[in-house]
Amino acid sequence: MILLNGSNLKKMFLDETLFENVSFRIDEGDKIGFVGVNGAGKSTLFKIINGTMDQESGELFRNKNTKIGYLDQYTCIESDKTIMGEMLTAFEEVIGIENELEDIRYRIEAKDGELEKLVARQTALTERFEELDGYQYKSRIRSALIGLGFTEEEFNKRVDTLSGGQKTRVSLGRILLSDANLLLLDEPTNHLDIESVEWLEGFLQTCKSAFIVISHDRYFLDRVTNRTFELENGRLRTYQGGYSEYVKQREIEKKTEERAYANTVKEIERLEGIVEQQRRWNREKNIKTAESKQKVIDKLEKTLVKPAEEQEDIRFSFRALPGGGQDVLITDGLGMSFGDHRIFRNCNMHLVKGEKVFLLGSNGCGKTTFIKDVLGMYEPSEGSVRIGANIEIGYYDQIQENLDMDKTIFDELHDTYPNMTQTEIRNALAVFLFRGEDVFKEIRKLSGGERARVELAKLMLKPVNFLIMDEPTNHLDIESREALENALSEYDGTMLMVSHDRYFINKLADRIMYMTPDGFEVYNGNYDYYSEKRVIKQTESVSVQEESVGSIDYKEQKRLAAEKRKVLNRFAKAEEKIEQLECELEEISSEMSKPELASDFERLGELSAEAERLNAELEETYSEWEALQTEIEEKHYDE
Repeated sequence: MILLNGSNLKKMFLDETLFENVSFRIDEGDKIGFVGVNGAGKSTLFKIINGTMDQESGELFRNKNTKIGYLDQYTCIESDKTIMGEMLTAFEEVIGIENELEDIRYRIEAKDGELEKLVARQTALTERFEELDGYQYKSRIRSALIGLGFTEEEFNKRVDTLSGGQKTRVSLGRILLSDANLLLLDEPTNHLDIESVEWLEGFLQTCKSAFIVISHDRYFLDRVTNRTFELENGRLRTYQGGYSEYVKQREIEKKTEERAYANTVKEIERLEGIVEQQRRWNREKNIKTAESKQKVIDKLEKTLVKPAEEQEDIRFSFRALPGGGQDVLITDGLGMSFGDHRIFRNCNMHLVKGEKVFLLGSNGCGKTTFIKDVLGMYEPSEGSVRIGANIEIGYYDQIQENLDMDKTIFDELHDTYPNMTQTEIRNALAVFLFRGEDVFKEIRKLSGGERARVELAKLMLKPVNFLIMDEPTNHLDIESREALENALSEYDGTMLMVSHDRYFINKLADRIMYMTPDGFEVYNGNYDYYSEKRVIKQTESVSVQEESVGSIDYKEQKRLAAEKRKVLNRFAKAEEKIEQLECELEEISSEMSKPELASDFERLGELSAEAERLNAELEETYSEWEALQTEIEEKHYDE
């Protein structure tokens, strides 16, 4: 079924055409990645599809059954509800049915109203409730919130007390759980740590809704999409496959277009030569030949399509300041607390010259705090930090606090490097695509991506041999990320990076240090190596625990074994009970639909009451099952 169809859409801002002749089709089951440089018009096209912005021309057909769920990358919901309360708004129909069924049950028991009509309404509502998977909605909310990085203790926090990133995650969760069958997701991985991105990947891989996702996360796009839209130079192109497949197809397509264009131009030039020659001879036969060839030329020129001009690339490099000791950074027993709240402890790190080390960990684990301890911006609660001899640090701040919002781009660089000439500053900014009058734009008016490029320009000019970068790929489009990757690949100094861009980590990392509340887990390789070895390490950890049982007191050994058996038995019984309750509910539903019971209101009331009781028991059992499942996973009882 076609969900949406766009035909020859055109959008302008003032007198500038953003895109035109944009046509596409979205079917059920489509999982589409949407790529293109920042400013190409991707978010604008989303707004047109969602109906919050109008196009200049063209038509947009939406199937009457299409329901859109839209996540704006700059969404900031204002709500006095709790996180759980806000998530419940995705299930308003389910909750309404649940409440009405409860009311009908009481009315049937009290014989209040026309029983035949009440029972008919109850049957219809029950069928709709089951169709909407109503028995599962609370567990689905819990699973989504935990997957998106919230703890159960946070479920009752008011939304208006949350940070911008937390509000975005709530919005994302609500949209994912809605009954929309077409999701428009604009940068959904922003504000998510790697574990939450992996949860989102799993959700999108199995969800029944079609979706279009704007993302600069290439690893993510490869894992969740089966089609790709590209918006470039005002034109939309569509490709089969995820990001990596799109890159291969696009490269082949560009070469084919360039070759076809060159061959056509060459043929036109050849024919023009013939026309000129025949006209010089100026005989009747020659004139006819010239006219014939000219018609061919005219036809070729009408069909001639010049390949789109390549977007100008950012090309820059970091060069390490010569010298510096072999030991670049040593932290010993580093710990940090804010009041009574401990963030981390026992963080031991030893970076040597030339290493590229990535610091990973869940949101809130203290990665940025650790970096600020290293930079001397915070005073650690315990332990020590030692920077090596002749080490000069360059720091990239993810929230760009190093930029003065009241300055122009030019003044920001000039005031940082007063000895540079105007020409040198302009040349440096041109590398990051700031040219002409653009250099006099105020920083406060720049997009996140533009500010990131200013920050990188400042860093490129600084003579350093130790780069510390906190989420440097945030706000950068794919082309800018690749330029940064290439520059850092060639950098011969030392790097300490925080990033959740797995493609970026894979290309650069020599070593990964995963941050926990009690220190670092160390993995000597890139992201794929880390991902593989972490699973192995967790398995080995369980084996070591099992082997160490022999050294535990015999009574303690028996207690642990008994505890494991007890949890596994309870889990098995919960599964059996769920199956039994679902069977009983199915039997009741079948009996209530029998024609001979249509007028037996007393019996129908009894069955309805029994169904309500079983549903309540089923929900309670599901909660117990989920809690046991979490305990089994955390304690590795399933291994």
